Amino acid sequence: MTTAEFIIGHSADDAAERKKEARKILWALLAALGIHLLIGYSLAVFGGLLYSPFSVIEEDKPVELTFVDLATPAPVKNAMFIPNDESKQTEQPKEKTFESNANSIAASEILPTGSMPLPSQQGVDRNTIDLDSHRESLPNEGAQPQPSVAEQSATPQPSAQPTPISKSEEFAMLTSTPTPRPSAASTPQQPKSSYQPFKQKTRLAGSITNRGTSAVNAIGTPLGRYQKMLFDAIGSRWYAYVEAKTDLISLGTARISFAIDRSGRVRNLKVMANDANEAFANVCLQSILEVQLPPIPEDVANALPPEGLETEISFTTFSNR
Repeated sequence: MTTAEFIIGHSADDAAERKKEARKILWALLAALGIHLLIGYSLAVFGGLLYSPFSVIEEDKPVELTFVDLATPAPVKNAMFIPNDESKQTEQPKEKTFESNANSIAASEILPTGSMPLPSQQGVDRNTIDLDSHRESLPNEGAQPQPSVAEQSATPQPSAQPTPISKSEEFAMLTSTPTPRPSAASTPQQPKSSYQPFKQKTRLAGSITNRGTSAVNAIGTPLGRYQKMLFDAIGSRWYAYVEAKTDLISLGTARISFAIDRSGRVRNLKVMANDANEAFANVCLQSILEVQLPPIPEDVANALPPEGLETEISFTTFSNR
């Protein structure tokens, strides 16, 4: 009987074949390593070219600065407004500390006692800047009616300068509710009448050394004249309403903020504070809302923020009134 045995193993030919395959694998590994080294060297060479001295010089170019001339500068905050009596107008001061409707040169009745650009004076302790004292007075009532535009054009005009509308008549038109006159291109003139607000000289400690009747360095500007027109129109109404409703309102102060747009209309009316009653606040709001003003002159409007002339007024009633 023949016996067959299944043996797990390799013959001599198989061993030779395995050595041949091993050599092929070794050469393949060496070839792959060489290719990787070649690729790495190539990247290093080309990377150095990318960062050549020429490119370094390009990066080190001096920084260029460009100056742009803005045709329309941003609006700046206007100086604080202080009204002046036009009958006491002076020459223009060298320095403009305040905005006003008329020029005034700083002066103080006593020696300086503080650091603010104000005169030093005795008076009541109150959060206002009143340089003198006087009672309020309302404007004259009733202006003469003005001819219409058609009548003026139909009437032959003399060669001499026509008679202008008086300031008292113009002010009466602002403080009543007339039909608006056609707007003129020129700056509106400051109306002058018998109206004046109540003032009581306040205690001030300023740095002004020039001796004389209390005054500040203020320059009369178109904006200042427009502000004076606005405050006079509001104030004359307010005093009339307070007098008519004295039994309804209480003592105190109401602080109101608002803006006048280019067309002369009141915008953004807000009660910022009020320690009196609601009737008093309503009187203050009504005095502002009913104001009729001409458009803000173009040269003035261009120097104001987009919202127009922004301002704030404090209305106060005292127990000694």
